[in-house]
Amino acid sequence: MTHVNTCKPSQLSQSDFVAVFADIYEHSPWVAEEAYQRHQHQGIDIDDIATLQQCMADILLAADPEQQLALINAHPDLAGRAAVNGELTAASTSEQAGAGIDQCTAEEFTHFTQLNDAYKAKFNFPFIKAVRGANRFLILADFKRLIQTNIDAEFKQALLEINKIAAFRFNDF
Repeated sequence: MTHVNTCKPSQLSQSDFVAVFADIYEHSPWVAEEAYQRHQHQGIDIDDIATLQQCMADILLAADPEQQLALINAHPDLAGRAAVNGELTAASTSEQAGAGIDQCTAEEFTHFTQLNDAYKAKFNFPFIKAVRGANRFLILADFKRLIQTNIDAEFKQALLEINKIAAFRFNDF
C-alpha cells in the first residue's frame, strides 16, 4: 500500500481534498469531488494512492459522454498557444517541457499547430497524449498516425491518455 506523501486525504475536508486533487484531471474538479463522495459513502480508501488513482480513473470512464468530452476539451493543445503564452497549468507546463516541446523549432511549432488544427477539425476535440517519457519527435509521429483513426477509437484513446496523465500526476504526490 502506497500512501500520499503530501497529506492524508481522508483527514481533509471535501473542499480541501478537491483543492489538492482538482487538477489531477485537467480543470475538472468534478472527478475529485466524486472520489471524495465515494470515500464518504462507499468507504473507498483515498489514503492509498493506487486505490485513489483507480477510483478517479473509474469515475472518468463511467461519466456520461458530455462530461468526458468536456474533460477532453479542458486539455491544452500540445505546443499550442496556451503553451507559447505561458497559460498552462503547472503540471501541463512541466509535462510538455519534459518532452522537449518547449524546445521546438519554429518549423516544429508550425507543424504542431497544423496537426492540432487538422485533428480538432476532424474530431472536434484536442489531441491528447501522455507525454512523459516521450519526446517531441515521437509525439509528432503518434499525432500523424492517430489522425488517421476514427472518432470512436480516438475518443476512447483520449480517455486512456487522460488516465495515463493522471497516473503520472499521482506519482508526484
